[in-house]
Amino acid sequence: MSNYMNKDNIITSVQNSRVKQWAQLQERKHRKRERRFLVEGTHLVLEAMKSGARVECVAYDEAVGLPQELLPHADSDSGRFIEWIGVTDAIIRKCCDTETPQPVFAVVGMLDSETEALFTKGDGLVVVVDGVQDPGNLGTIIRTADAVGASGVVVGKGSVDVYNAKTVRSTMGSMFHLPVVEGDLAELLPQAKATGARVVSTSLQATSSCYEYDFRQATWLVVGNEGQGVSPAVQALVDEAVIIPMQGQAESLNVAMATTVLLYEAMRQRLYA
Repeated sequence: MSNYMNKDNIITSVQNSRVKQWAQLQERKHRKRERRFLVEGTHLVLEAMKSGARVECVAYDEAVGLPQELLPHADSDSGRFIEWIGVTDAIIRKCCDTETPQPVFAVVGMLDSETEALFTKGDGLVVVVDGVQDPGNLGTIIRTADAVGASGVVVGKGSVDVYNAKTVRSTMGSMFHLPVVEGDLAELLPQAKATGARVVSTSLQATSSCYEYDFRQATWLVVGNEGQGVSPAVQALVDEAVIIPMQGQAESLNVAMATTVLLYEAMRQRLYA
């Protein structure tokens, strides 16, 4: 019998100690210390469960009941290892940062993506994020990397937290589909180059078009901060800079959009050329 069938597993007070612990996970320092984060909404909870992530507990609005999509998982063998907890709407609002939260969230252990996985594929395509500050941009970059079949995403120091609630929502579950690694680019980029990968970035001063670059080779694609671009320290490790041609009046593209253009060009070359 799954824990979901235990109707005594209900919390009604927002002052409950567990509720306070869950609410604290909205802050990066508590997520880092606890090695846990929150996943909000039926779709993301479902994606976390299907991926095999360490889902510790699922809290759902007792007045509404567990969403239909999650019922098969609650009654499955794996569901026995997850704590299913009925809570109030007030508790959900306390723990979730959306204005009108969905009636379910989960507490999930941080992902165990290892950097070694990024070096194993000879023609790997890795997205490297250097100082991206907007959680929506980072989430979209991760989602696009998943969509094109990239090998993984590396998030450098100074970037927004991968486990920020807005970032997690923006990935639409893609953070559970491919390795997403937080690391020091000063260490990881030289390691990638030592394995034969080329490190490429975008630059408005570049003379080569992104459509001229050979994305079929092992490539680590570096994208930078929304305002400043790639930092000088990371740019010094780049093998080649390319520019995205533009015919209109726009000076540049949003970092998530620019990354999308480059990744789909890489997919086109690798699969459809």
